Amino acid sequence: MDEDFKKNILTTGTSLVGIVCKNGVVIASDRKVTLDGRIIADKGFQKTFKINDYLVMSIAGTVSDAQVNLKLVAAQLKLKYLRDKKRPTVHEAANFIATMKFQNIRRPTMIPSIVGNLIGGLDENGEASLFNISPDGAIKHITDYDASGSGMFYIWGLLERQYKEGLSIEEGIELAIESIKSSSERDAASGNGIDVFSITKEGIEHVRKQKLEAVYKEH
Repeated sequence: MDEDFKKNILTTGTSLVGIVCKNGVVIASDRKVTLDGRIIADKGFQKTFKINDYLVMSIAGTVSDAQVNLKLVAAQLKLKYLRDKKRPTVHEAANFIATMKFQNIRRPTMIPSIVGNLIGGLDENGEASLFNISPDGAIKHITDYDASGSGMFYIWGLLERQYKEGLSIEEGIELAIESIKSSSERDAASGNGIDVFSITKEGIEHVRKQKLEAVYKEH
């Protein structure tokens, strides 16, 4: 496997974080888009989205692949709902996305689709769950917290110290914001803003839309 390809599978220029709380799930992301991690192509690209009334998905990877990935997932889940007369569980949705990625990355092509995801949602029984789906189709059920993208190492370090079981949604939101801010300080491919979504029995809420601006001070 080509070395650049392996590098892209492991890390993509972004910061995603998912946190499991006692009463729901929080997912957050930065807004910077870079070319090869060095040139800033976009300072306001949203990377976390509400797929439907009970699922939220964040994306890490090339912009075109991420946009197509989002549309395909939303359409296929709606089709499954119409066909089965019941909505897919969060686990079923995560399995579908993982299978799609497994097939895509192994299809002979000059430009393979490389997108990683955090997906969180709420099942009809009121239980919230979080999954990490890697670009090669591997799926992991998250019971505490996880991160993805080039800024994940800085996020992991912060969460190792500050995460505690039984966090409230409000505490999870603040911790997610601090996580993205932490990665944005050190990771050149992350920053320029924060989007935070909460998923609870009350529904999905885009709780924070924040643009980070550089501040220059005279000394």
